[in-house]
Amino acid sequence: MSAPAWGVDSEHGALLDVLVCRPDNFRWLPTSAISRATLEAGHRFDSGLAARQHAEMVSAYERAGVAVHHLDPDPALPYQVFTRDSSAMTPGGAVIAQLHQWWRRGEYAAAIRFYQQSDIPVRGMITAAALEGGDVMILEPGCAVVGAGEARTQEPAARQLASWLADDGWEVRVEPIPERFVHIDVLIAVLAERLAAVCVEALSGGFIRWLRERGFELIEVSADDAFQLGSNAISLGGERVLSLNTAGSLNEAMRARGLTVEELDLSMFTLGGGGAHCLVQALRRERLG
Repeated sequence: MSAPAWGVDSEHGALLDVLVCRPDNFRWLPTSAISRATLEAGHRFDSGLAARQHAEMVSAYERAGVAVHHLDPDPALPYQVFTRDSSAMTPGGAVIAQLHQWWRRGEYAAAIRFYQQSDIPVRGMITAAALEGGDVMILEPGCAVVGAGEARTQEPAARQLASWLADDGWEVRVEPIPERFVHIDVLIAVLAERLAAVCVEALSGGFIRWLRERGFELIEVSADDAFQLGSNAISLGGERVLSLNTAGSLNEAMRARGLTVEELDLSMFTLGGGGAHCLVQALRRERLG
């Protein structure tokens, strides 16, 4: 039996391959309201702890049978560790993103090299404006949402990607989000089939109704918890989820619904503005559609 094609058509099909980047060059920068709050509070960055936490995350994927691929760390790119953002994976292959902030803009180069060297198809390259992968959420086969908070992903680029997916017959919603929360994956995580953790108070009523009309059960996450990356979980498929050890109420709610939850300590990264979902790009999931 041949291996499934590269790409994803959901956020919860069995996860087969992910892309990460070692935090060799990572340090906190005032990239968002989240990291600015960390710096203003006087927290201290520990590069050794960051390396250990990242290695434990990689081990968690390997224990789950996920193949882990690595970007080449570039000393000029301190936030390259958040591999979710430099590209977005679609059913037809990777989309190369265009990151908004100057200290992240060069991340496209390593992403392009990786996909070319790995013979992974590139579906397209964003040219209309800025788009970051953390704003692209493949909810389920045939349905996606692209967040547009303008400080990171801008509406023209969101609509460019939406049009490509629409050409493939997909329903795509472009959803404005509050700039404070950086990316839409800080506000929503698909945990299993039609089950999502959602920060209801920070998203529009229309979007929440749209999710419910599509049959999604929503586990509500407070804005305070979301701001600390408490809803930035990632499904491994098979009702298994990687989550933060600080997301107590969400983890309890997932276990109450029969999900298996592995908790990770990623404090060096959440304080810098990204969580479990931000730190990997899903390259390949079992197709559900």
